[in-house]
Amino acid sequence: MLLRAALSALHVLAVALALGSIFARGLRLRELRRDPSDSRARERLLRADNVWGISALLFLATGLARAFGRLEKTPDFYLRNGFFWVKMSLFVLVLLLEILPMVTFLRWRLAAARSAAPAAAKLSTLIALNDAETALVCVIPFVAALMARGAWLF
Repeated sequence: MLLRAALSALHVLAVALALGSIFARGLRLRELRRDPSDSRARERLLRADNVWGISALLFLATGLARAFGRLEKTPDFYLRNGFFWVKMSLFVLVLLLEILPMVTFLRWRLAAARSAAPAAAKLSTLIALNDAETALVCVIPFVAALMARGAWLF
């Protein structure tokens, strides 16, 4: 019972970390749009991005453990539930939207390590992607709540 509770708490914590960090990342992106040379905003953006990445890994690891670890429900419960597939689709969509920001921020980190100027980026595009990801991360818990309570989409 303790393991189930711990996994559940960590899963919820991952969502909280995700929302906080992706929101902070969006704020920093907007600061950079106002002043692209603001190195402090860039550093804070990359820290928020680190937390976003950690939260995504925690979310994925705890979610897989809960779905397939046979701790609460059987994998069959999840695999047959349409809301599980909606939730997974939303998660994959977030991951796909994250490709450009991830590559961009990796390039910025590599440039900083070489003491070079970061590559130019379309900050408006990164902001739009970040906002879309934020919205999707807000929707996922609602879909998860329907799934967990046995609602069936199909």
